[in-house]
Amino acid sequence: MKDADGRIIYVGKARSLRNRLRSYFAGEKDIKTRFLLAHMADIEVIITHTEYEALILENNLIKQWAPQYNIDLKDGKTYPVIRLTAEEFPRVYRTRRMIFDGSEYFGPFPKPHQIDLYLRLIERHFPLCKYRGSQKKRASPCLNYHMGRCAGACCGRITREEYLKIVDGVRTLLSGRGEELLRDLRAKMRAASDAQDFERAARLRDQVLAIEEVSVEQRVMEFTEEDRDYLGLAPCADELVVVVLQVRGGKLLGKEVFRVAEYSPDEEALSHFIARYYAERKAIPGAVYVGRQIDAENLSAFLRGLAGRQIVVRVPQRGKHTQLLAMAEANAREEAAKAVRGAEMTAILEGMKMDLLLPRVPRRIEGFDIAHLEGTDTIASMVRFTDGRPDRRLYRAFSIRSLGGKIDDFESIREAVARRYTRVLNEELDRPDLILIDGGKGQLSAARGVLESLGLEAIPVIGLAKKQEEIFMADRDGPLVLDEAAPSLRILEAVRNESHRFATKLNRKRRTKRVTLAVLEGVPGIGGTRSRRLMEAFGSVEAILGATPEELQKKAGLPRETAAMLLARLSQRRSTPSGAEEGRGGLPSPT
Repeated sequence: MKDADGRIIYVGKARSLRNRLRSYFAGEKDIKTRFLLAHMADIEVIITHTEYEALILENNLIKQWAPQYNIDLKDGKTYPVIRLTAEEFPRVYRTRRMIFDGSEYFGPFPKPHQIDLYLRLIERHFPLCKYRGSQKKRASPCLNYHMGRCAGACCGRITREEYLKIVDGVRTLLSGRGEELLRDLRAKMRAASDAQDFERAARLRDQVLAIEEVSVEQRVMEFTEEDRDYLGLAPCADELVVVVLQVRGGKLLGKEVFRVAEYSPDEEALSHFIARYYAERKAIPGAVYVGRQIDAENLSAFLRGLAGRQIVVRVPQRGKHTQLLAMAEANAREEAAKAVRGAEMTAILEGMKMDLLLPRVPRRIEGFDIAHLEGTDTIASMVRFTDGRPDRRLYRAFSIRSLGGKIDDFESIREAVARRYTRVLNEELDRPDLILIDGGKGQLSAARGVLESLGLEAIPVIGLAKKQEEIFMADRDGPLVLDEAAPSLRILEAVRNESHRFATKLNRKRRTKRVTLAVLEGVPGIGGTRSRRLMEAFGSVEAILGATPEELQKKAGLPRETAAMLLARLSQRRSTPSGAEEGRGGLPSPT
């Protein structure tokens, strides 16, 4: 199909051209098909002898012309993968982004420690290049070379053929064929030992032990030792979600998730996906299982042409393979539901942009609050919400140092905002799309003044006051009051409440620690060092009370007499109401 300018906008194949074209022009159409037909001005037809020839031609034309309305694979995975680059001297590293440039991808790895195990193993035992960016020739080898962690390809210390042998070992490991690699390494280890090359034998032994460790990590389900993929499909608005479960060597390694924009029926879209997905991969499994009736025979022949060996595409009806296929379908439905929830949150954030007249959609919101008890232990919290959800990895806390025991929320906000965004500037961190301060005009002005002094006045700042949920903005005279049911207000309240919760928790923790240390240091023979050592070893007064004098002596290094005296004093304090409250850090809630 071509547009008015003669550009190819869609390529498709059909066993019956009449029926296929009728499906486009008859009946009610979904939005994606209406878009395609609105831009189509001409149709050109190529006739082939067989459906297999049509499949090959279709794939070649899509590669050549990249039509606007053909399949668009959007990588939707949330887990990292390991990339083996397609460079002259390949490298491996962690990534979440797939680039179809001939590189090979392994994973994904749902558990972070799994990918860390592999990368540490490769770094220590497979001396691949560690350079970043484009490879440059060097006159002398880098530090990694002298540590035995780089082969020195950049300075000619290894030939490409020798280097690619190392790469083959990495590929074998990451492909799930650990046993094959282990057999090879054990044979080399025995040969090195027989030749009395014990240093090389020891290095090979370490490789064997490390590979055995990661091999145990990845085993999920085993039917046979063959390599297989299971493809699950689920509709999602005007797209499809395809989940690929990868089984290598009988082990379920993880999943890949793609969102597919396709202007053809679901079964045809799945055929297009299979052709595009495997055309970009060097390693194709021996079997591909799908849950939809597709042209399996021709797709098998197509994949066989890519791989140079027998590849089968099957639609199982019963038996063991339906279990993993059902798992793939369930994953696809969950990913589709997640995408719908993400679209709903995007709509809410776009509504917030309109409500607050922001320059961009507030995908990253940072919220600040202050907690103290009558001016003591003042803590400022900073929480980060990404796409409307808490991102706890990026939470930060600031112990306020500038007050000297005074109660001054404005000055506390100034210090916290100054420390946070000075660091953002110095370390070139991501800047938020919106800053929310728990408070009214005074707190807003304090934060605004700091940002202007740092040259960050372009970042929008608002204050959210608790009583009437009034929103204060710098360029507005009076407060903005949103409808209490407005979704954007619910997000702002969630940020404010989370920053308050986080600040209160940290303030209470600090007060409890201070009171606890004071209680411990009130016992003769226990000073600051011993009290901190006790808390590090036991964590709380209750845990100390549950210990014996011998345990206190062993874990905290207390003399036995001092340990016995401490337990007696703590028991005495707990038996009185005031002592019980103080021992637990039972103080009023902070403001």
